[in-house]
Amino acid sequence: MKAISDPDRLLAEGLTAIRAQFQVPAHFPPQAEAAAEQAARRDPSDHADWTARPFVTLDPASSTDLDQAFAIERAGGDILLHYAIADVPWFVGDGDPVDTEAWLRGETTYLPDGKAGLYPRVLSEGAASLLPDGPRPAVIFTSRIDPAGKAVLQGVERGLIHSRAKLAYDSVQPAELPDGFDELARRISEADDARGAARVDPPEQEVERDATGHFTLQLRPLALAERQNAALSLATNLAVADALFAARTGLFRVMEGPTPQAEARLRHTAEAFGLDWPREASLAQFERLLDPQEPRAAAFMLAVRRAGNGAGYVPYREGVIPWHAAMAATYCHMTAPLRRLADRYVIRAALAIANGQPVPDGVEAAFQRLGPVMGKAGARSSQIERAVIDLAEAAILSGREGEDFQAVITDQGESGARFQLCDLPVVARTTARRVQPGERITVRLESADPGRREVRFARIA
Repeated sequence: MKAISDPDRLLAEGLTAIRAQFQVPAHFPPQAEAAAEQAARRDPSDHADWTARPFVTLDPASSTDLDQAFAIERAGGDILLHYAIADVPWFVGDGDPVDTEAWLRGETTYLPDGKAGLYPRVLSEGAASLLPDGPRPAVIFTSRIDPAGKAVLQGVERGLIHSRAKLAYDSVQPAELPDGFDELARRISEADDARGAARVDPPEQEVERDATGHFTLQLRPLALAERQNAALSLATNLAVADALFAARTGLFRVMEGPTPQAEARLRHTAEAFGLDWPREASLAQFERLLDPQEPRAAAFMLAVRRAGNGAGYVPYREGVIPWHAAMAATYCHMTAPLRRLADRYVIRAALAIANGQPVPDGVEAAFQRLGPVMGKAGARSSQIERAVIDLAEAAILSGREGEDFQAVITDQGESGARFQLCDLPVVARTTARRVQPGERITVRLESADPGRREVRFARIA
């Protein structure tokens, strides 16, 4: 959920209740703030001078916690991607107050009315952020991408960079991007297709109040520049994952593919949205046919994301290949250390092995502990997202009690049938029995209560 337009604060109480229910921290402990203030003054004395390179950042216009900057150069038929990542390990030491608080949080928590950061703002939106107002310390990952889109890690080093521009997804012009940006993103995308990757880039949900006083749900598909920028992050993560696995260390992101039951539900969801999913096409093949700018396709992509088994983190295990089904590859996270705890340790491991040094014992020990910590943080973020969506669904349906809606049954369980509304990306349940997945029904909205984040429907036909 990206944002809720709520000029009369009709949903403010609901968001406050969600923050309280999930114990979203409102501030950092004083000792963590003090330690962060001191760390922000640390001189980056172990960094090579990369300030002559024309790095830029590409993010949402309002973002100030900038994890990544990039520069691109040609190397014959290959392309070199210099991906600078915020050097959070330079500012945060093992066991210091900032580190201790980060282990409690796990990741930045986002709600429509604000966020609870992983690190204090003096770091995440100041000294450690790759803002364009002066030199910033970074860890620079250089990957070589061949014409087929295969990325191989060439080197990792600490460096000082000076970003030339803070570019925004919704306003960036092609001339502002480095030469080779489009070509690089195209190569990486084609490599995805060749591997059979089934990455989903779902739209963001936005709820706004219309002229009649009702809340309406809008789906904002990712901008082209946003998807292209994600490709650069993906290529770097894949290259680092391969290097870590070859060195027999690391922390990897793993995920199983959708179960046959989940895929069957998705077929019914596609039918509800009037999308033609060929019987012989796999989910990955069908996803590549979808246009995220088309509202029905965008809503289906959200359903795919909700249907997944969920991803997790696992440390290196001898004889086990960590696999991420959606990426169709061995994969890791390391490009967002300002927002994810685990990335800081993957960066430290990659920096060590790329320079012929042993991975620090503290990093290896952290790899064994991070799986449950990140799993708990991710589960809480998912619960918060689900609560916000429930709040938004109740809000947009409030005042429409007594209206009839067309729906399609997606699955049947002990507590009743789950269905997808045909005209809104709303999933709900009914106690109706003797219905079959794929069956089209008519339901009547009995109640929509934003305060309780609940909607109730009854089947009438």
